Amino acid sequence: MSTLAALNFQNAASPLMEQLIFFHDHSMTILILIITIVGYNIISTYTNINIDQHMLESQPLELFWTIVPSFILVFIGLPSIRLLYLLDEVYQPSITIKTIGHQWYWSYEYSDFLNLEFDSYMIPVNESADFNFRLLDVDNRTVIPFNTQVRTLISAADVLHSWTVPALGVKADAVPGRLNQV
Repeated sequence: MSTLAALNFQNAASPLMEQLIFFHDHSMTILILIITIVGYNIISTYTNINIDQHMLESQPLELFWTIVPSFILVFIGLPSIRLLYLLDEVYQPSITIKTIGHQWYWSYEYSDFLNLEFDSYMIPVNESADFNFRLLDVDNRTVIPFNTQVRTLISAADVLHSWTVPALGVKADAVPGRLNQV
C-alpha cells in the first residue's frame, strides 16, 4: 500500500506491472534529458551576448529539430505499443472472478465453483482500527491465487465504478450493461 511520502510505484506483484514500471522509467529518462537540453539552450541563449544570425535562421538546424523529435517519439512509442499488446493478451485462466460494482460495495463471484459469492463492504471509519487504511479496508477481502492466471470479469449494477489493483497493474472501469475482461 502506498503511504504519504512514497515517491515511486508500489512493488510489482506481476510481470506486467514490472514492465509498466520499466516503461515509466524509460519515458521519464527521455523526458528529463529533453528538459535538461532545452533548459540549457534557453539559459545559454538568454545569457549569450553574441547571437549568430546564421544560427537563428538556419535550414539545417530546422531540419535537425524537426527530425530528432520524430525519432524521440519512436523511442517512446515502440515500447508503449509492445506494452499495450502485452497487457491485452489473454492466456488460459486457471480461475475466473466475476466482479460487480454496486453503489457502496462490490459483489464477487468465483464462477468456477458452485455458489461461492460474497459482498465486500467498506469498513466504517468509527469501526476501523488504527492499522487499517481509512476508506480502503473492507469486511470481506477478495482472495486471488498466487502464480496463476486469473481472469476478472468486471461490470456494474447501477453507476460507473473503477476497479483497480495497483500492485498487479490492473485498472478497469465497471460500466452497467458492459462486461470488461482483465
